[in-house]
Amino acid sequence: MNQLISSIRSFAIEDDGAQVVEYALIIAVVSILLVLALSGLTTGGYFSTFISRVANCLTTSACQ
Repeated sequence: MNQLISSIRSFAIEDDGAQVVEYALIIAVVSILLVLALSGLTTGGYFSTFISRVANCLTTSACQ
């Protein structure tokens, strides 16, 4: 019984899971920033045309 309690205590004390959550949050924030930055670039010009062509190729079979 003492071994079970000891195992539960050591599991509760470990903080390895917290590091994984922190990395996931950092990746989420960076991803959101990239989406916002790229959406700002798509207001017109070559990048907007490029994105449209890629989207067209991914949804249809008419790639140029």
